[in-house]
Amino acid sequence: MARTFLPVALSCAVFFMSAAGLVDERPAVADETRPAGPAAGESRVYDVVIYGGTGAAVTAAVQTAKMGKSVVIVSPDKHLGGLSSGGLGFTDTGNKAVIGGLSREFYHRVWLHYQRPEAWKWQSREAFGNRGQGTPAVDGELRTMWVFEPHVAEGIFDGWLAEHAVPVFREAWLDREKGVKKNGRRIDAITTLDGRTFRGRIFIDATYEGDLMAAAGVSYTVGREGREVYGEEWAGVQTGVFHHGHYFKKPVDPYVVPGDPSSGLLPRISPDPPGEKGQGDHRVQAYCFRMCLTKHPENRVPFPKPDGYDPRQYELLLRVLKTGWRELFVKYDPIPNAKTDTNNHGPFSTDNIGYNYDYPEASYQRRREIIAEHERYQKGLMYFMANDPRVPEDVRRAVGEWGLAKDEFTDHGHWPHQLYIREARRMVGRFVMTEHELLKRRPTPESVGMGSYTIDSHNVQRYVTPEGFVQNEGDIGVPLKPYQIAYGSLTPKAEECENLLVPVCVSSSHVAYGSIRMEPVFMILGQSAGTAAVLAIDAAKPVQEVDYAALRERLLADGQVLEYPPAQAGSQAAATDR
Repeated sequence: MARTFLPVALSCAVFFMSAAGLVDERPAVADETRPAGPAAGESRVYDVVIYGGTGAAVTAAVQTAKMGKSVVIVSPDKHLGGLSSGGLGFTDTGNKAVIGGLSREFYHRVWLHYQRPEAWKWQSREAFGNRGQGTPAVDGELRTMWVFEPHVAEGIFDGWLAEHAVPVFREAWLDREKGVKKNGRRIDAITTLDGRTFRGRIFIDATYEGDLMAAAGVSYTVGREGREVYGEEWAGVQTGVFHHGHYFKKPVDPYVVPGDPSSGLLPRISPDPPGEKGQGDHRVQAYCFRMCLTKHPENRVPFPKPDGYDPRQYELLLRVLKTGWRELFVKYDPIPNAKTDTNNHGPFSTDNIGYNYDYPEASYQRRREIIAEHERYQKGLMYFMANDPRVPEDVRRAVGEWGLAKDEFTDHGHWPHQLYIREARRMVGRFVMTEHELLKRRPTPESVGMGSYTIDSHNVQRYVTPEGFVQNEGDIGVPLKPYQIAYGSLTPKAEECENLLVPVCVSSSHVAYGSIRMEPVFMILGQSAGTAAVLAIDAAKPVQEVDYAALRERLLADGQVLEYPPAQAGSQAAATDR
């Protein structure tokens, strides 16, 4: 079952930016990448301390600065923007009309960038066209663009922070064992592994992992809840459920010697039973890298052969290809300049199923090992498909035309610097978002933003069926209409921590998180968290006691969409997808 963790104490008792800010060369941020000494940061108390480098961290910081408070970003990452600058450039939008505030402004800044002729180096604007996900990638009327290159996103995030003079401490890793200093229910300061201490009045955990939240003693869970926990139809093990194309559509033998169980299983198939349908477990949906690929000869780097390459890891793929499966390029989604945002698709693809269960709570060293395993697996997969003579010639030839984009991730071997952490810890806060709120079976109190993307979980395991064939499990895709996200899902329980907000590892079930986890939503919730932080400071109250009427008023004034259709007729966000 999903593991829930209680704190020890409880268990024992739209503005238009200038073209200059959008050039590819990133504007200088008020950036501190090296400590000035063990006490760096201790000389002042920031109004808001944000831990994390995601898009939510950036929007929380920008909003805080716009509201006149001092703010600092303490980022374990070198590059800001999380997945939005880490390869996920083909945005998972859902209904674009509910993306408001700073999140929409980000996509407006993307639009501004690609209005410049010099932005189109490897492809003309006309050749790219207007390819989006169900709706146009470029909305000229609303001046937004929803697909982009990784380096463009990073430049926008860095430029945004520079405009507001937000100091950023990069590669600053929280000391998770003793780096959170609390006074009663309040965090006073956090300290990084290299000795830097940051004192604040309000703290925001904007990481994908929820490390600050956990270290502060806030309740959380990891894995999938069973149906009995929240009464959710789609909770727990989902054997026999195939919502997408990520399963074995034809029988594939799982054994080293086909038909002989005594020969052992092929690599990357679990020997464990999948569990009973609806049963909770510890498993986490699969991670992958969102590769930026290209066929353009001048910008293409052939797929490298990774250290530790083992072609035996891909024997199962050969058997899939022998069934005639050829959906290989379905998720090579186009982004500008003849590049892709490449995602997992099919029964055996870039998702490294079953190799991330311990990531959410792992030590930094163990996480590095898991990330390295994912990189080795995925690089090896691409090299295998492009070079192994056993791969059918049509596949080998087609894959071999692609390669890594030379002008992306230039300090990281052209490989994404961010692993796609689709899910890690999830807070158990004042209010837990579940499928009941997302599917409108129950009302959602105190909206601070909206989501609309399908409830989407990737597979969590690959197992042997009772019939003796290999199959994947955990993939769900439940369509829905725009839904509200409760303020209480961003706040811990008051008895656990009074001055922490969590806009990424929000309080939600595994099912609900499958939709909430989209990058535009994280940016929305980051802005809302920044707003709430400022209001809590001004009122000298815990974050749980922020006056919702005042919070709502400010969020609406700043362009957030809190209901759909919006209550205010004629607002910019009321436009529907076209």
